Amino acid sequence: MHPRPSPIAASLYTLRDLNADVIVMHGPHGCCFRTGRLLESDGVRVVTTAMAENDFILGAGEKLQETLQEAYDTFNPKLMGIVGTCASMIIGEDLKEPIENLGLDCVILPVESHGGFGEGDNTEGAIAVLNAAVEYGVIPQEEADRQNEMLRLATHVEKTRGMAQGKYIKPNFGDSKEKVAKIIVKAIQEGKKVAFVLNAKKETSYLFADILNCDFSPLLDGAESNKDIENLHFIANLDENIGLPRIRQHAVNITKELNETGIDIECITGGLDEYPITPRKAEEYLKEIKPDLVIVAGVPHALYVEELDCETIAVTDGPRLVQPLNELGYSHVIAELDAHSKTLGVDEIVDSDFGMMIRSVIEWELE
Repeated sequence: MHPRPSPIAASLYTLRDLNADVIVMHGPHGCCFRTGRLLESDGVRVVTTAMAENDFILGAGEKLQETLQEAYDTFNPKLMGIVGTCASMIIGEDLKEPIENLGLDCVILPVESHGGFGEGDNTEGAIAVLNAAVEYGVIPQEEADRQNEMLRLATHVEKTRGMAQGKYIKPNFGDSKEKVAKIIVKAIQEGKKVAFVLNAKKETSYLFADILNCDFSPLLDGAESNKDIENLHFIANLDENIGLPRIRQHAVNITKELNETGIDIECITGGLDEYPITPRKAEEYLKEIKPDLVIVAGVPHALYVEELDCETIAVTDGPRLVQPLNELGYSHVIAELDAHSKTLGVDEIVDSDFGMMIRSVIEWELE
């Protein structure tokens, strides 16, 4: 019932995560325009073959070859990707032939992905990239298998607990950020056990980590940093050794910044691409420490909140996820907007609306 990300966009993002320097989209210049332009902010050069009406009839193999050569000469890339689109894939364009004809001194991954005619979930586009990366020696088969399993599980989460369940879901911007921020601040002031869980996806973790990055120590006498607050707990999927190169670097960057501001992650649940399964370890730890309040930021619908016996707060980036999160049992739901666009091209934690509201409430309490 809802527009969903296409396999083409997923292909582009996965090539980005492999640290591709250039991506050539073999199709009309308007195809996946927004995604292509956003990825420029992440340091990836996205160009197109600008297929036109005659190319749909006569083919555009020459255009692809010319575009590849020009992109190579212009950017001197080490890794390039060619992403098929509806136009080029429907007419059966051969993406490998131009690579073989040119013999350029860089790795070029041909990705046969398009938005319809047999293509399924958006994750199919990512799988196509991973398979090409194995074929051309960029990643081992074991990593591709692990990635494919994570993608399958992510799709299952969205279809069973998220906004891809099939029914129409009206956009909802959730609860008042001020009201929910006051709940957190009051719980900490009263000495209640509060747990922050980061279960974020890839680069959006730079925004959702901001919610963990609030300094609550001014609220309690004698506390110089969050480390001095005994009943404050931090859990996160920030394993620095799991994932594609760019994703591992995100975990390194965020962990370093949190540590510098006096925050220790006491339970690492897995990597930033393992968000469909990392909640299982988080749930075990939460049941062990028995918190009074839990805040889950990123992909909160992957956590089995219905199994927790305490007050809970979900922080999501999808207005259409607010209703499903309420139905799952979250006490309160906060919606952050534009998480993807705010975190493209960054390498440090960025301000979130909810994080800034929490800081404002702390300041008000100190006045």
